[in-house]
Amino acid sequence: MSKIASTFSRLVRFVPKSNPAKVLIGEPVDPQLDVGLALYQGKEVSVRPFSGSSVLSPGQVTGSTETIDHILSPLAQSEVGSIRCVGLNYVSHAKEMSLPLPDVPTLFIKPSTALADPFPAPTVLPKITQQDGTGDYESEMVIVIGRDAKDVPESEALDYVLGYTAANDVSSRTSQMNQSQWCFSKGFDGSCPIGPVLVSAALIPDASKFQIRGLKSGRVMQDCPLTDLIFSVPQLISFLSQGTTLPAGTIILTGTPPGVGAAKTPKEFIKAGDEFAVELLPHVGTLINKIEHQE
Repeated sequence: MSKIASTFSRLVRFVPKSNPAKVLIGEPVDPQLDVGLALYQGKEVSVRPFSGSSVLSPGQVTGSTETIDHILSPLAQSEVGSIRCVGLNYVSHAKEMSLPLPDVPTLFIKPSTALADPFPAPTVLPKITQQDGTGDYESEMVIVIGRDAKDVPESEALDYVLGYTAANDVSSRTSQMNQSQWCFSKGFDGSCPIGPVLVSAALIPDASKFQIRGLKSGRVMQDCPLTDLIFSVPQLISFLSQGTTLPAGTIILTGTPPGVGAAKTPKEFIKAGDEFAVELLPHVGTLINKIEHQE
């Protein structure tokens, strides 16, 4: 794991009630609290701020305590660069889509403008997605790279991991199927909400221990252990870093499990008024997105 990972357990990036013009990072006081769910339920969440201004350089715990006004994505748009995404990376998802297992990871990229915050920030479906109502959800586990990585062997890949969080790879299926490349259909503004908590790689040394669920307006649509991944965290980091520098702050979306709306009969897409929750346990908690339409 990255050396920085040993300096914290769980970090949140947030705006405090004491100063709405300020952005802080810190550790939730309650180490077991599902921060995203608690905020959604209107509960107060207390945080011990760190001296640093970024999860990439968090500094030390201060002696103060703050209350979250609203939570932000763990990293800012300026920190993530291009967002790396892996398609078709669960055995059971490949099966539901009637696709063969890939021999190498499939990479597509979202721009940094796709990065978005958890609830209460809205997840906005653009007008092009509204035309035929084929906006879709994809629950994903996210790797956060803690130091620059290039040509990394699998045996050393975990040394570069700062931590993990959750994402929703919001997709426009018609646009996706109209092209052989997926960057356009998955790269719209706000199409990559992440959070709510960045969990240290020191707390989760083996990402296959995660369980991920996706819930649409309270109904379970996706539910899968990460033992079902086709390509593991070390394999993904090693592959994506070949000939390519992954700067510190790079986030890697690792694919979605079965149960996406496009694979259901009848198909079940997302629209204004829906809520979608990505639950990544243990420790990360629940990323909640309230869906709105671009006007």
